[in-house]
Amino acid sequence: MHPPSSSPTRPGPFGSGLLGPLGQHVTTLRRRVQRLLTAALIATNVIGALVVVGLAALLMPAPGMSGDLVRVTAIAVPVYVVAAVVVGTLWGTRGALRTLRWAADGRRPTDAERTASLRVPLRLTVVQAVLWGVATLLFGGLAALVQPAVVLTEFLVVAFAAVVVCAIAYLFGEFALRPYAALALADTSPPRPVTGGVNLRMLLFWCLGTGVPVAGLVVTAVLAWVRGDVSTTKLAVSVITLGLVVLCFGLLVTVFTARAVVNPISSVQDALGRVRAGDFDVEIPVYDGTELGLLQAGFNGMAAGLREREQLRDLFGRHVGHEVAVEAMRTSAELGGTVRTVSVLFVDLVGSTALAASRPPEEVVGLLNRFFAVVVDEVDRHHGLVNKFVGDAVLAVFGAPAPLADHATCALAAARAISRRLAAEVPDGPAGIGVATGDAVAGNVGDPRRFEYTVIGDPVNEAARLTELAKHKPGRLLASWTVVSAAAAEETARWVATEDVTLRGRSRPTTLASPR
Repeated sequence: MHPPSSSPTRPGPFGSGLLGPLGQHVTTLRRRVQRLLTAALIATNVIGALVVVGLAALLMPAPGMSGDLVRVTAIAVPVYVVAAVVVGTLWGTRGALRTLRWAADGRRPTDAERTASLRVPLRLTVVQAVLWGVATLLFGGLAALVQPAVVLTEFLVVAFAAVVVCAIAYLFGEFALRPYAALALADTSPPRPVTGGVNLRMLLFWCLGTGVPVAGLVVTAVLAWVRGDVSTTKLAVSVITLGLVVLCFGLLVTVFTARAVVNPISSVQDALGRVRAGDFDVEIPVYDGTELGLLQAGFNGMAAGLREREQLRDLFGRHVGHEVAVEAMRTSAELGGTVRTVSVLFVDLVGSTALAASRPPEEVVGLLNRFFAVVVDEVDRHHGLVNKFVGDAVLAVFGAPAPLADHATCALAAARAISRRLAAEVPDGPAGIGVATGDAVAGNVGDPRRFEYTVIGDPVNEAARLTELAKHKPGRLLASWTVVSAAAAEETARWVATEDVTLRGRSRPTTLASPR
């Protein structure tokens, strides 16, 4: 039951309650976990019984277990295993499911419920420790009554089995309850591990794969030395058998150890690859209550921050223009600007006041959006910046904030394309278009608490005046001959000088140009 490495689903699993398919999923999950825990309880106790039998065969002193002790043990072991399974199910498994009741109720766990849920594997281990503690006393007592000479060996054998059972119970319980751990840790980042952490897990793995088998070797040697009645053959068989257990079982446990540590790290690594590729809509399930879970939760927090930052940057770019946003992030946000030689394009709807008075507001907004879409598309296509929307007018700049070598050519080409497309695509929204070039101050204007990037200078005023004049001309597109002269020869050839006009607010005449 390995949870997926990533999940883009948000909000969390409790955003709208565990109803419908999700509620059915939790019900199915509860039944599956209950079956897993019951199967684990049975399996661990059977394994414990096998360990008892195997170690007894290796460690019992000569002449071995008496017939009476064999018969008593043959009856007591299965009876006790059945009793341990029943008690463990009623005490451990049902208690664990009661602790996880919040998931079945379809609500977020409280902090106390979250902590208790993540400590369920430890609780199941305590249950097994109690059961096998009782088993140690029980079988040791039976040995003392029937065959006192093997009491010490019986105690050691059952104690070793208890350690194995407890370690397996903890590790299997942690594995079986990972889906609940993922639910408990969803949309949260605990400040510290709520379980024993990686240290406890590694210690249990060591006990299971190395500690107990090696301790068995040591005890075998000590008993052989103390009793002095162990044959060389039996000692060799015992050492070889326990050595093979260390090699084979230790390798298996090491593999499980690696997977338990590597899987959460791999999920983070895979998600980092997606983030590096530009996919910020990634979230990995936090299913580990150790430091590895903190790593997963920390990644989710980082991804959420990057996702929010990307959304803000995208929104910022839509408001002020991509180039302005990039420049603002590259440099310090200060008031003031620099003098740049730029070309300015100004577009303004004809008769917008009458249009707003004669049409419903929603129709006016629809017309403006179609009008703006054409202007923005062509300005972007020709490497310009839509600096601002002024009611029903658009101010576009070529050559700021990013330098543009042939800004005059780009501005004139954009103006011609806008004029052509507006006539074809927005015939009910005629507009005047003016283009000018010259030196202007480009930078941030306003107050340190609220400012905007803009361009101020003579070419802006000239373009606005040309736009007003263009509204009354047949093609509704005018440019100053200055910008035409600054353009490339191919673009200049598309324009013709018409007349000299002194624009409003200016003292010297402007030579007008219109497309051929």
